[in-house]
Amino acid sequence: MAKTTGSDGSGGGTNGAWDEAEPAWPVDRKGGPGHTVLLALVLAVPVTKVAYTVGGGGAARDVFVAMEPANWPDVLIGMVLTDPLLASVLAVTVSRIVFALFAARGAVPVGGGILRALQRTALTVVNPIAVGVVDACFFGPWWGLGTGLAAYALRKGVVVEYRSGRRRPHGHRAGRRTTTASRRDGGGYQPSPWLRRAAALEQWLALGLTTVALPVLSFASALDGQAWTSIVRCQVVTGTRAESNRLIELGRKGSGIVGWNLDSEEISNGAGCTSVESLYVREPWWRG
Repeated sequence: MAKTTGSDGSGGGTNGAWDEAEPAWPVDRKGGPGHTVLLALVLAVPVTKVAYTVGGGGAARDVFVAMEPANWPDVLIGMVLTDPLLASVLAVTVSRIVFALFAARGAVPVGGGILRALQRTALTVVNPIAVGVVDACFFGPWWGLGTGLAAYALRKGVVVEYRSGRRRPHGHRAGRRTTTASRRDGGGYQPSPWLRRAAALEQWLALGLTTVALPVLSFASALDGQAWTSIVRCQVVTGTRAESNRLIELGRKGSGIVGWNLDSEEISNGAGCTSVESLYVREPWWRG
């Protein structure tokens, strides 16, 4: 029976070809496209967010200098906390990548027995429950439920492939499974046809989330014209004149705030600040 190709470049298939497929553990062990995409987004998206929001390269440099390096991650954190869809997709993607990474190192028990079944269940559900709870706290129970179920579904596909022997932990030889290997690795476990198809679909969904959905949502959030942190109205003293200006809060100094002044377009120190409800600074990029 002919093999099909999985979303991560490994072999796939059904029935006999399932067992003969080329294991994908090297991709899991190295992180696959997930690590590359995540690292690229962590570098590019915060800079894009700041540059578009404050209006250019020189302003962005001033903002990052005023924020100080220790506060730079605040940009990414702020984006995630103000965009529930981005936060949910990021949580599901990271959950799956981390799980596949540890599974490739042998963290997922593949044998039979109640104890190993309980271990597999715990490894599969604990993190999805955690990300679901976090999402629910910030965005509500429905976001939390959806995030938790999606994270669990993508992890379940990884468990099926490792338990069936299609993928092997690092150090196991690739190729056709022997009877001895079947007994040792999975107790002769053979997933049902629908579960095989679900595991193959899981790979495609994981690849789509990582390489398409997450980058699109990240840059859409970066270019939506909203500030990544609070906007406050403060009294700003310039020479002998005091004005009421809007500032994007970058840090706190004593009883005042250091921020990007949206009125004078420069870094300013503000005092007597009050929060502004709207985070919008400019029109989204796609409307400009």
